[in-house]
Amino acid sequence: MNAYRYVLRRLAGLPFLLLGVVTVAFLLSQLSPAEPLASILSERQLSNPEAVAAAKARWGLDRSPVEQYLYYVKNVFEGDLGISFRTKQPVIEDLAARLPATMELVLAALFLGVGSGIVLGVVAARFRDTVVDQLVRLIALFGSSLPVFWSGLAALSIFSVQLGLLPGPGRMNPRAAALDPITGFNTIDAILRGNMASFSDAVTHLILPAAVLGWATTGVISRLVRASMLDVLGQDYILMAKAKGSSGLRILFHHALRNALLPAITVIGYSFAYLLTGAVLTETIFSWPGVGSYAVESARALDYPAIMGVTMLGGAVFVLTNLATDLAYVLVDPRIKLQ
Repeated sequence: MNAYRYVLRRLAGLPFLLLGVVTVAFLLSQLSPAEPLASILSERQLSNPEAVAAAKARWGLDRSPVEQYLYYVKNVFEGDLGISFRTKQPVIEDLAARLPATMELVLAALFLGVGSGIVLGVVAARFRDTVVDQLVRLIALFGSSLPVFWSGLAALSIFSVQLGLLPGPGRMNPRAAALDPITGFNTIDAILRGNMASFSDAVTHLILPAAVLGWATTGVISRLVRASMLDVLGQDYILMAKAKGSSGLRILFHHALRNALLPAITVIGYSFAYLLTGAVLTETIFSWPGVGSYAVESARALDYPAIMGVTMLGGAVFVLTNLATDLAYVLVDPRIKLQ
């Protein structure tokens, strides 16, 4: 019952947190020296007072900043994020159309990053202070240090251009027949329609950007799991399991890993939020038609409604991810009580 009350209390606070996100984003947009009319009107129309006045009235730019803020907040809580200057479509529809592509990329990157990070962390702890341990720590260091724009371009150059092992940018082969969407996830839609050729095409296009995006998560998770495993392996119950004759693999995975993963849960939860909001560079480099590329295109065009919509989405993801992480702690460790 405590869990239900905790979730309801956290969800009740969500509108206030989102209001704070909206307020900060709106203030930053007001402080920007850029002129939003430049993205709406042509240079010739900008010199026409009648066209400028009509555009300001159409988009609400003739109101005072306070009126604009109150009007926008009212629309947000009614589910209206405004109309994009660039696409002339509702921002919420643009985000809904692009979100599945980003989610597919982020979930694949999270799976690769977390999975490989846990494996490398366990291996490094098992072979502590050996060549294997040093190699794992070197991989983690590179993953955490290299910027995405560099590793993405390097991966494209090596695996796509020089070796030809994986396809280049894009979500699918542009010459292949279009896949009718069901869920918006190309891999799932291809399976649901029984189109294995499209499934293979979608997976091969997904591998490289997901690996590049997830590499930073691999570095963080592997170092955290290694440190936690080393701490757990020195506990008394591990020594007792060894004294009882338990096998090394059983001690490593059944007794040690489960407890060592507790500190990593927070990092895994926030990794999802950071990957979702940080996919901008990866989507730009790999021409991935998701929310990240939408944010870049909107920023270039000074499309304030779209920028605000992306900001709202990112804020909501962080808040909900934080809630899911707290609940995951309770499921993994019953000793933790929700207040």
